[in-house]
Amino acid sequence: MSDTNSKKIIIAIDGFSSCGKSTFAKAIAARLGYIFIDTGAMYRAVTLYALDHGAIRSGIVDEEAVVRLLGEIAITFRFNPERGASDIYVNGDLAEGRIRTIEVSNCVSRVSAIPEVRRKLVAMQQEMGRRRGVVMDGRDIGTVVFPDAELKLFMTADPAVRARRRYDELRAKGDAVSLEEIERNVRERDRADMSRAVSPLRQAEDAIVLDNSHMSVEEQMTWFLREYERVLAAR
Repeated sequence: MSDTNSKKIIIAIDGFSSCGKSTFAKAIAARLGYIFIDTGAMYRAVTLYALDHGAIRSGIVDEEAVVRLLGEIAITFRFNPERGASDIYVNGDLAEGRIRTIEVSNCVSRVSAIPEVRRKLVAMQQEMGRRRGVVMDGRDIGTVVFPDAELKLFMTADPAVRARRRYDELRAKGDAVSLEEIERNVRERDRADMSRAVSPLRQAEDAIVLDNSHMSVEEQMTWFLREYERVLAAR
């Protein structure tokens, strides 16, 4: 493989929920020795904080209350050697497990559509990626956060496949959820992400589509490395 230290780039990964974007981005970062920044986790962290502080009640998001809380929220990532990945902290408190609950999943699209939330987190993300050599995943990395990223991927998969993956993940953690509820959540999030007024989910014109409905992790990595080498060779 080419010398990754001499040609560090920004790798932007966008796509639908439950496509394995974060897992894939983490694997890429580990393979290349890049820094992984889980932007989706950042929006989940804001959602969790809003839930904990009464800005979301019974699934109803009070946008003004969420905006008022933004100045109180500090988000950081710390490497966890036991997991071999970074954990997310909110105001110094570990939030990695709590941000993955179905309660957060049901509200995160509405919170992430708030313009002030997106402005705050996009600024944080751009600062994190200033030195390049980073992998970022989310909904608008290639279109808004890093429109000039050298390599952009857009991940997708059949909604039923994504729902099954999410269901298996949550059941493995002991969460009592139904497959029907998960698939409904997946489809609702797709609609919300694509129709929101601010930074809607869309494929960047120069992004490469990866449909991983029927691909193993190993097959995805083989596919990615070919594209990565192609980009490096063209620089």
